[in-house]
Amino acid sequence: MLASSIAFTHDVTERFLRYVVIDTQSDPASPTCPSTAKQKNLGRLLASELQAMGLTDAHLDEHGYVYATIPATTEKKVPVICFCSHMDTSPDCTGANVKPQIVNNYPGGDIVLPADPTQVIRFADHPALAGQIGHDIITTDGTTLLGADNKAGLAEIMDAARFLIQNPHIKHGTIKILFTPDEEIGRGVDKVDLKKLSAHFAYTMDGESAGHIEDETFSADGATITIEGVSTHPGFAKGKMEHAIKIAAAIIDRLPKDTCSPETTEGKEGFLHPIGISGALEKASIGFIVRDFTDEGLQQKEALLESIVKGVMKDYPRSTYRMEVKPQYRNMKQVIDRHPQTVDYAIEAIKRAGLTPVRSSIRGGTDGSRLSFMGLPCPNIFAGEHAFHSRLEWVSRQDMEKAAETIVHLAMIWEERA
Repeated sequence: MLASSIAFTHDVTERFLRYVVIDTQSDPASPTCPSTAKQKNLGRLLASELQAMGLTDAHLDEHGYVYATIPATTEKKVPVICFCSHMDTSPDCTGANVKPQIVNNYPGGDIVLPADPTQVIRFADHPALAGQIGHDIITTDGTTLLGADNKAGLAEIMDAARFLIQNPHIKHGTIKILFTPDEEIGRGVDKVDLKKLSAHFAYTMDGESAGHIEDETFSADGATITIEGVSTHPGFAKGKMEHAIKIAAAIIDRLPKDTCSPETTEGKEGFLHPIGISGALEKASIGFIVRDFTDEGLQQKEALLESIVKGVMKDYPRSTYRMEVKPQYRNMKQVIDRHPQTVDYAIEAIKRAGLTPVRSSIRGGTDGSRLSFMGLPCPNIFAGEHAFHSRLEWVSRQDMEKAAETIVHLAMIWEERA
């Protein structure tokens, strides 16, 4: 069935503009779930809108998760599929007082953001803009991020849900909806209730360019180096003091300069990335994230880090260090490859939406990374978001509409193939 055989209607842009003005920034320093209470403001709105569509089980739970069920319209026994997006926005850039603007019928060239003309979405720096001529591009005013990561996904799932409910003649199995908090800080599925969800397969709507389907993510660890220096009075410190902050700085300085960092890698290359340094003379710590597409690559980078630390510590014989490594998530391809239909059906759905499928890898992670290893295989489908975590973030109305159509086609394909 081709896209032209379905008369799609959309309200995805109106939904998106409604969602992005709600501040849902997560907080990695908070121990609560959700990490910020304001995420529930959006959760309550989404649950209310789902209930208004007729999904009587739609609700926001105490942990900030939104659940809902679209009942099957077929008598076939179809696997239950779930569509998932996250409600929080990145702590890397403010998400308060978002003021979206629409560049209608984008003519090409640079987009200067009105509230801060130094913020320019440059055509030369954003190759994806070349495919957006004539589209309606949504940006911020230049003072905040936009929140397309991942409110574009929210709006697309909501738009597809509305369309399916209003068109019960479209055959599909039971569809579950899941909206999560705290994905941006790596805790998006910490409190998810998979028994309540009762899905067999899932898809996150959290990808970039239209047409992309991603079945592979980084594997990820966090590493912390804790240094115990030697403290003494600075006036009498000669030959005695070993400054923990200076030791930490020396470790950072010895990291590879031309490789193994986010700013020097691409494609399937992983990295070591310091994300924080704190402390005083006597004790200091450095936090790292470690990323690679293979577990072996992670281990190699962690061994490299420890060898650097040991090399530095030779110059500070009375100081000690401790290195702790904590797993964060693993490459979901290890699970998804055992269920190839999840990707095959998504590729077919993208084709039916009138797009050219592109199978790719994510230099990052999604809720799907952890869901896959929790028993819910979960590839990632494009949402149309670009330049995420920055004030230059943008999304195309037409790409969001195609993502919503992909969801509808995917639901139909699972029913057809059952």
